[in-house]
Amino acid sequence: MTANQADSQEVLLGLVARLKERGETLATAESLTGGLVGAALTDVPGVSAVYRGGVVVYATDLKATLAGVPADLLADVGPVHPDTAAALATGVRERLGATYGLATTGVAGPDPQAGVEAGTVYVAAAGPSTVRVRKLALSGDRAAVRQGSVQAVLELAADLVAEELA
Repeated sequence: MTANQADSQEVLLGLVARLKERGETLATAESLTGGLVGAALTDVPGVSAVYRGGVVVYATDLKATLAGVPADLLADVGPVHPDTAAALATGVRERLGATYGLATTGVAGPDPQAGVEAGTVYVAAAGPSTVRVRKLALSGDRAAVRQGSVQAVLELAADLVAEELA
């Protein structure tokens, strides 16, 4: 295990432990990561106490129908946008009845999509009182972009959960 993988595992374990401690839950809406965030979460023993579930909304129309992103927002700004990421996180939180919602949307590559460069990713975390979005400019192949997105959304979630504790 690399130092980076060890750090990611520590963030993940800390996030799950804090949610368990507080009796809170988490749900995921994933686009470019295609279920990798859910897979990372379900690798943690005992995560069933906090992980409600997730939706993979790769197709743009599913972002609206399954994750609750307003169709007019998708029409106005498209699927790879900070407002879309925020709406994904908020929508999955509400639809799956979780305390926190996490979302990933972006272009894994290798080619640009609708004028958006490969490696452009937005991750979001929505809690009871706050929504946070981070823009990422990741490099590498598809696998590297997707894995970087997973790490970034879990770090964002850990930060938000810690902040909302205060």
